[in-house]
Amino acid sequence: MLSINDLSLQYGAKHIFRNVSVQVHSGDRIGLVGVNGAGKSTLLKIMCGEQETDPGIVSRAAWFSVAYLPQEMGFDRADRTIYQEAESAFDDVLAAQRELEDIGERLAHLDQGDPALPALLERQGELQHTLEGRDVFRIRPEIERVLFGLGFCRDDLERKVADFSGGWIMRLLLARLLLKRPSLLLLDEPTNHLDLDSLTWLEEFLQQYSGAMVIISHDRVFLDRVTRITWELSLGRLTVYKGNYSYYLEEKEQRLQLERAAWENQQALIRQTERFITRFRSKATKARQVQSRIRMLEKMERIELSETERSIHFTFPPAAPSGRDVLRLDHVSKSYAGKTVFADLSFTLQRGDKLAVVGVNGAGKSTLLRILAGQETAAGKIRIGHNVIRSYFGQHQARELAGELTVFDTVYHAAADMTMTQVRSLLGAFLFTGDEVDKKVAVLSGGEKSRVALARMLVQPANLMLLDEPTNHLDISSQEVLQEALAQYGGTIIVVSHNRFFANGFVNKVLEIRDGRATLYEGNVDDYLARRRQEEEAEARPAGGPERKKDDNGRGRDRRTLRRERARRRQELGAKLGPWKKKSGDAETRIEKLEQRKAELETLMADPELYGDQKRWAETSREYDRVGRHLERAYAAWEEAQEKMEQLEREMETGQ
Repeated sequence: MLSINDLSLQYGAKHIFRNVSVQVHSGDRIGLVGVNGAGKSTLLKIMCGEQETDPGIVSRAAWFSVAYLPQEMGFDRADRTIYQEAESAFDDVLAAQRELEDIGERLAHLDQGDPALPALLERQGELQHTLEGRDVFRIRPEIERVLFGLGFCRDDLERKVADFSGGWIMRLLLARLLLKRPSLLLLDEPTNHLDLDSLTWLEEFLQQYSGAMVIISHDRVFLDRVTRITWELSLGRLTVYKGNYSYYLEEKEQRLQLERAAWENQQALIRQTERFITRFRSKATKARQVQSRIRMLEKMERIELSETERSIHFTFPPAAPSGRDVLRLDHVSKSYAGKTVFADLSFTLQRGDKLAVVGVNGAGKSTLLRILAGQETAAGKIRIGHNVIRSYFGQHQARELAGELTVFDTVYHAAADMTMTQVRSLLGAFLFTGDEVDKKVAVLSGGEKSRVALARMLVQPANLMLLDEPTNHLDISSQEVLQEALAQYGGTIIVVSHNRFFANGFVNKVLEIRDGRATLYEGNVDDYLARRRQEEEAEARPAGGPERKKDDNGRGRDRRTLRRERARRRQELGAKLGPWKKKSGDAETRIEKLEQRKAELETLMADPELYGDQKRWAETSREYDRVGRHLERAYAAWEEAQEKMEQLEREMETGQ
């Protein structure tokens, strides 16, 4: 068990932690959430002992081992192989095994009366006790299972660590950490460098992990599937919620509503009491009652509304109209130094399409986006449609910002038709206010640089956005704002993102690059994963069956075969209709909830008292507009699903 007692930390006027006290018990699965800069990474460093605190703040049981994976870290043993570095997780076990074998050899050559015999036998017993339950002969299979699960292949095992990029080295460090199996895993953004396949494997591994874990992640699907407790860090306070991320969102909203209602009731009582005191203060007959109410107000424990973090809010500029066909690829191939990245890619995107590109790391997703952005060349034909204006946000775009420029200059120089006041307002929406806009880019954090890069992209109107991992270094609330902006964007989008929840919110097509080939799927990422599972299950089923018999007319189909063919076609139709039925049902559910909320807001806005409270009226008005936008998109999604289902059914009837 690990406990933190009354932890406080302050940098200047900013409170990182205010009297934080919390405990971790065996088997706890905790998601640590909060906006960028809330202190999440600092808390993990304190828990693992990497950052010192006052004595007695952090305590842990003697048997409780802790291992920490930071977001980024250096590596000074690049001359070792991938396998050797992973095997170092078992250094203590392997050293004990070697010592045990050495003692065994020495004992074989000692006489019964040798004075060294008792000490060797005692040490042999200690080592055997240490190795109990540690199957040394299972170490290599376990190392391979974890490395292969995280995306390495067998040929990688004997390659030097120095041959791999920083993202792959972080995977290796994650593998080594998982192999150690500590009592408590502290993972800071473990999914940043993982593709969908590796991410799915890690989820399953952690679901079966017997130890405790505290995970910082901006992937809410990952948190929902892995964690059972949520810690929220906000403005120095830590609040514990007994559920995963989705539970936390619902519970927090309910707490805020109850708090708001209690605060409003108390404010009404205070106003009423103060009016009574003011009205009857000068009347002797009411003096006792006035004094009683004054004492009541003095003793009253005032309810304070929770402070809330700022979050970014923006919309993209209107997309200029383009031709119907925005982009067309015909037999596009790309190779580096004779090694094929992908070959024969062919697909077409039409105006308004929003495409997610998925595939394992190294499949060529980022390379494809750079090619489409005109930053790299490739074999084959790439046709850009009429009046298409491209805008590219690279995975490392934030690193390419000029460090000597200020935040303001970086965005202002990229803005085409914006005044200085408009640029400052935009930066305010991205949480850069006051003197913060005059900071040099070089001193910004990774998350701050990403926000600057996004703001700079925002001021450049385009109708084809190419986005490579745009959510890296963005907290969950900022991701959701970006997701909302992309869902409302009228142009075409191609996005590479390992964040399933983020991409699911706006894409309508998925392009999978696997083994150098591209396959286009209709629907969002969840639909794509469902189709992939169906295909894998179909491939796993044994092939074969009775041979087809020719009928009397020699056409190769008897009635039984025709019935089987119809059944197969119906099954195919069901598989195709499934994702659209789900989309239709989800849209209907959203429409029902949104219509109900819209009616509630309209009733509220019909109350004249609302307009006397400017703040409440502004909040209600903004929510009413937001509900209206969500409702329009929900109806559009429902209509699209209905049209698609009708089209598939017509195609089925025509085919029969």
